[in-house]
Amino acid sequence: MSLGITEITLILVVILLLFGGKRIPELARALGKASYEYKKAKELIKKETNEIKEALEDAQEKPEEYKPTDV
Repeated sequence: MSLGITEITLILVVILLLFGGKRIPELARALGKASYEYKKAKELIKKETNEIKEALEDAQEKPEEYKPTDV
């Protein structure tokens, strides 16, 4: 199911009627900022996940020697 030119035009007209010409650029800016923040957070989560994964792999490759303690 895809949108045709008629449906897209109708959606744009409804948006213009609901929000007005002055409000649309503000909404577009806010949407752009939100998209940027989402991408930035997604990349940060990927980076942290990879760091944790690498740390776990390093820990498995180099297990610490067992050192019994006196009780």
